[in-house]
Amino acid sequence: MCGIFGWAARARNCPGEARLVALTNLLSHRGPDGHGAKLFRTSDELFSIGLGHRRLSVVDLSDASSQPMWSADGTCCLTYNGEIYNYLELRVELEASGRRFKTTGDTEVLIAALQAWGSQAIPRLRGMFAFAFYDTSDDSLLLARDAFGKKPLFLGHREGDLFFSSEIEPILQSPGFASTFNPSALDGYLLDRYVPGPETFFRQIDKLSPGCWGIWRAGEWSVHRYFTPPLAHTVPDFDDYGKAIAAFAEGLEEAVRIRMRSDAPFGAFLSGGLDSSAIVAIMARHTAQPVRTFSVGFNEEQYSELKFARLAAERFETQHEETIVTPEQFFELWPEAVKMRGAPVTEASDIPILILARSAAKSVKVVLTGEGADEILAGYPKYLAEYYTGPYQKFMPQSVRDRLVAPLVDRLPYGMRRIKVLAKSLGQRNIVDRVRIWFGGLSVQERNALLNRETSQVFSDPFPFSIGDVSMLRKAQFFDQTSYLPDNALERGDRMMMAGSIEGRMPFMDVELAALAARMPDRFLIRRGVGKAILRDAMKTLLPSVLCNRKKNGFRVPIDHWFRNGQKEVVHDLLSSARSRTRQVLNAALIDRFVVEHMEGRANQERILWSLCNLEQFLRVFDIDAEQVKEALAQ
Repeated sequence: MCGIFGWAARARNCPGEARLVALTNLLSHRGPDGHGAKLFRTSDELFSIGLGHRRLSVVDLSDASSQPMWSADGTCCLTYNGEIYNYLELRVELEASGRRFKTTGDTEVLIAALQAWGSQAIPRLRGMFAFAFYDTSDDSLLLARDAFGKKPLFLGHREGDLFFSSEIEPILQSPGFASTFNPSALDGYLLDRYVPGPETFFRQIDKLSPGCWGIWRAGEWSVHRYFTPPLAHTVPDFDDYGKAIAAFAEGLEEAVRIRMRSDAPFGAFLSGGLDSSAIVAIMARHTAQPVRTFSVGFNEEQYSELKFARLAAERFETQHEETIVTPEQFFELWPEAVKMRGAPVTEASDIPILILARSAAKSVKVVLTGEGADEILAGYPKYLAEYYTGPYQKFMPQSVRDRLVAPLVDRLPYGMRRIKVLAKSLGQRNIVDRVRIWFGGLSVQERNALLNRETSQVFSDPFPFSIGDVSMLRKAQFFDQTSYLPDNALERGDRMMMAGSIEGRMPFMDVELAALAARMPDRFLIRRGVGKAILRDAMKTLLPSVLCNRKKNGFRVPIDHWFRNGQKEVVHDLLSSARSRTRQVLNAALIDRFVVEHMEGRANQERILWSLCNLEQFLRVFDIDAEQVKEALAQ
C-alpha cells in the first residue's frame, strides 16, 4: 500500500526531478517507509515521464521491493499502489513459463504479468490497485485502476500533458494547475452528497474510473473499460438455498484468507455489526495468534456500538482496543479530513475512521474491514424497499401519492427522517431519481431550489445507470457498486485509513465473491423481511445469534446531537455568518430554513446540513471564494 504520483508531459514543460520528489513526498502519510522517483525522456526527446512512489511496507519488507521498480530486462518501470492478493498463484503460472523472480513480493509479479500478457493481465488481478507502467520499448505509459475502485487514481490535464496521483493535492501543487471550481460537480454533489465520478470539484482534475485502464503514447490518451460488475451480465442460477449458503461461505473464507497475506502486523476494524464480526470470525480460524481488533465509539451511548464489538471480541478472544471520539476531537480534525479527501466529507463517519486508523497504526499496518457486504448482498434497508417497489407503485397511483401521501409525509415529526426518505423515494417512478434520493435525500426539484436555477439531469458518466432489464433490486445494487462505493464509501476508506498510514483490505469487495453473489436470485438475498440473508445464515454456526440477527444500523455519528447541543456555533459560522461562502452561492433563505427547522426540532435536516457545512469547509480549505464559484456557475 503506497502513494504514487507522476506525469507524461512535454519535455519543455517538465517540472524536473527535484519537483517530482517534492510533490511525491506530499503523499508521505500514504507511505512513510520509503520513497523513490525516476525521470525519463522518451526516445524522441519530446516528452518527459516522471514516476514517483511513497512506500508502506506490507509484503516483502526488504529494499529489494522498493519502487519505482525496473523489470528484469530493464525495459519497463512500475510505480504501484495496492495489493495483488493472488500474486502467489500468478507467480507460479509465470514461473512455469520461464520467468524468474528476485523478490518475494507482488510488485515484481505485477511487472512480469504486464510484460507477459499486456493489458490482458489486468482482469486477472485479484486485488486493489492503481499503477503506472512505463514501457521504454514503445514509450507508452499504462495507467490502471482496480475493478471496484478501492484504490484511487486522479488525473490532471494541462495543455495536453497528463499528471496522475493517488490524491489530489500533488496535482494541485504542480506547475500550471489551480483550484479552479468545477460547477457541474456541484449539481451532482447536492443530489448524491458526494461528487459522482469521473468528475472532481476541480476543473482540471478527474478520476480514472474503476475497472478501467488508460494508455498514453506520444501525447495521446485513451481509456478502456475491462470490468463491469457481474450483476450486469450474470443470470442468477442458484436454485437451492442451502447450496448457495455453502458456496458463499466457502468463497468468503477464501477472500479473507488471501487478504491475510502480509509480512507486517495486521488486524481488523470491528464495529460489532454482522459484516466485520464475520470477517473476524474467519480470521480467527486462520491464525494461531489472537486477532488484533480495533473499535471506535462515542460517549453518547445511543450512538455507540462498542458493546456489540466487545461481544465479538470476547467470542473470538481477540486482542481488542477501543477508541472514544469526543466532539472536540471530531471538529478539530474536520478540516484536515476535507483536505485529505480533496472534497467535502460525505459522511461524518470519515473522521472517526481517521482517528481509529491513527490509533491502530501504532501496532499494525494492515486491517481487514467489512466494506462492500451491503452492496453485494443487499444489506441496506433501501434494498428491501426496492424489492417491493413494483407492487407498491402498482397499488399506489401517482395521483394518490401526490395528493394524499406526500402532504402527510411532510408533516411527520422530527424523529421519522428515514420514513420521510422512504416515502419520498418510493414515490419516484424513475429508478435514477429514486436511487439518488435513498442516500442523497434531495429531489431534483429541491436541488434546483438550492441552486436558484433549473438544472437538467445530465450525467458526465451514465455508466452507473446503464444496467439493462433486471430487477429493481439489482439496478439499485449496480448503481451502488459503480457510483456510491467508489466515489464515497471506498474513497472514505482509502483516504482516511491512508491518512493514518494504515492499509485497509476489504474481503467482501473481492471480484470472485461479487461474481458469486451475482448468481444469487433476489429471494436468496432478501428473506424473512431482512437483507443479507445469505451472510446471516452462513454465519449462524460461527457468530452469537445477537450479532447474526441484528438489524442494519450503520456507523452512526452523533452529529445531529452535536449540532443541536453544544456545537450550534459551528453550524452558524459555516452556514449563517457573513463569512459563509456557501450562503453567497446557494439559496440563503432555504439554507436558513433548514438550519432553523433542525435547531428547533421541527424537522431532521441532518443530511443536508452536513452536506452544506462540508461544502463550506471545502471552499475554505482550498481557498475557493464565492465569486469564483458564482462565475463558474454562470458559465
